[in-house]
Amino acid sequence: MHGCVSSPDKIIITEDDYNKFDERYELIRAQLLSLFIHNPIIFVGYNIGDKNIKDILRTIFSYVDYNSEESKKIRDNFLLIEYEEGLDNTEVVEHDIDIEGFPTIRINKLKTDNFVALYQAVANLVLPVSAMDIRKVQSVVREIYSGGNIKVSITEDLDNLKNSDKVLVVGSKNTIKYEFQTISEMMVNYFQIIEESNAQLLKLINKQKIQSTQYFPIFAFSEICGEITEVDALKERQNDKIENIIKNAPEICCGTHATPQEVIGDKAISQTYKIIEIICSIVNGNMEMASVEDYLRAFPNKRSTDYRKLLCAYDMKKYTNNEPRMV
Repeated sequence: MHGCVSSPDKIIITEDDYNKFDERYELIRAQLLSLFIHNPIIFVGYNIGDKNIKDILRTIFSYVDYNSEESKKIRDNFLLIEYEEGLDNTEVVEHDIDIEGFPTIRINKLKTDNFVALYQAVANLVLPVSAMDIRKVQSVVREIYSGGNIKVSITEDLDNLKNSDKVLVVGSKNTIKYEFQTISEMMVNYFQIIEESNAQLLKLINKQKIQSTQYFPIFAFSEICGEITEVDALKERQNDKIENIIKNAPEICCGTHATPQEVIGDKAISQTYKIIEIICSIVNGNMEMASVEDYLRAFPNKRSTDYRKLLCAYDMKKYTNNEPRMV
């Protein structure tokens, strides 16, 4: 059975339904030719003898010489996944299909019950820009050259662009600049954003969701950009998080060190508590802020929680006088 209960008139379940589908959708099958040549196609849940599979292959190879280069691309891109209960197989093998009126067609087939591995492999794919997408850009350029009807608009909501909207930037990289950074990327590029006083970029904070569990250095950013909404709530959240770190700090973390290097070299403090001691020393006013900045700039993993905690403590200490104090 094929189709959806929301469109019962389009459900394909009987032989008559199949015949009507064949009559109405022959042209759609023909369009599959380009898709098969330029993209990998995976059929999941079909049997090797399924009429749909054979009809699609029959349509495609009626347009393409079986011994041509295009035919080889189609065979390489074709993968049929068959279900067999209890089979933990992940090896793709070649399989021959006999279709009346055609030579034996060889396809790639995987028979398995391990669909988790299949979905993980698909999720981990990093696909290049396809030739089809490049041709789409070329068509936009041709329309510009020909004086076509070009509508100019600015948007940061790329997900809601319609397929009919054409997005193209033409010009010198010195005069055209489009930026978008996620919340995580803003923390990685914290010092660069401050040095450039990039208020335009910081407006994007309003379009993103900062989770309540997330560390985010709002104090410096709010001084650069006065249009950030919910600043007070974000500041309170940042203050509470640093205060909670200090409240739960072990006794060994006294907040008495002058530089991060002193903490790193202090053998009395275990590796687990070194970041906490640096934070305590920052908040207690004993840590040289220039040394903290140097340490943060050179931090090896700027996406780690330790970096974000330390950055928030530095940000709050340097850009406000209302930071929590050591007890």
